[in-house]
Amino acid sequence: MMLQLFIKGGPIMWPLLFTSLVALTVVIERLIFITRERFRRTPETLAAVLGAVERGEADRAVQIGEGSSDFVVRTLTYGLAHRDKSVSDALLRAANRELARFNRGIGILDTIITLAPLLGLLGTVTGMIRSFGLLGADELGAPAAITGGIAEALIATAFGLGIAIVALIPFNYLNGRLEEARLQIQDAASHVELHLARPTAAAELRS
Repeated sequence: MMLQLFIKGGPIMWPLLFTSLVALTVVIERLIFITRERFRRTPETLAAVLGAVERGEADRAVQIGEGSSDFVVRTLTYGLAHRDKSVSDALLRAANRELARFNRGIGILDTIITLAPLLGLLGTVTGMIRSFGLLGADELGAPAAITGGIAEALIATAFGLGIAIVALIPFNYLNGRLEEARLQIQDAASHVELHLARPTAAAELRS
């Protein structure tokens, strides 16, 4: 049944098939990535790093966080290790590097969500052109040929919309996980910056 629909959809079904395979590949890879990152989270290590920072033991916090697979801990460790230059800039650089990993593939899904309906619309146009092109030909007595062109138009449109709708769900999910990671990094980074600034503020008050 699906093969017959695919064939009736006309030549535009091949790029639609390609876009659907690309979307499926990206979604599977991203879901594996998200799952792996969840298992790599180590809340106890993060708590230990933050605890060391609160006690003013920045070097100890770096030692605790070294080699961690937790993306939040890696961000804090990099920022603390380069605090002599600018802890804010170091944290921002590390955060951007980690968030880029979460953002990978989302642009491709966004493109497919936009492209698939347009390809379906192109299939609609070519199918209707084929149908109306038969009106002035000898095939006017063969209504099946005309309706075949209309079916081609509708099938291509349906497939294009279907691909976009299905891809929209993981697209929103992945964007949610990206925003969640961003908030987790921002919260931990703000915590570190506040505690690193506290000794400086105290010294200024004493002077």
